[in-house]
Amino acid sequence: MALALVLIIEGMLPFVSPRRYRKLISEISQLDDSYIRTIGFVIMIIGLIILFLIRH
Repeated sequence: MALALVLIIEGMLPFVSPRRYRKLISEISQLDDSYIRTIGFVIMIIGLIILFLIRH
């Protein structure tokens, strides 16, 4: 179920605004690897916190 929700959410932006999605991907590709890695880590931590709050 969680994977399905991720796919739905990830598919929304390219479906609704493909031009904006293309621009966003282009901008992200210009970022430094360490910055992208930090963003990914923060997103994972937020996801874990949300999962913890839902389960308890």
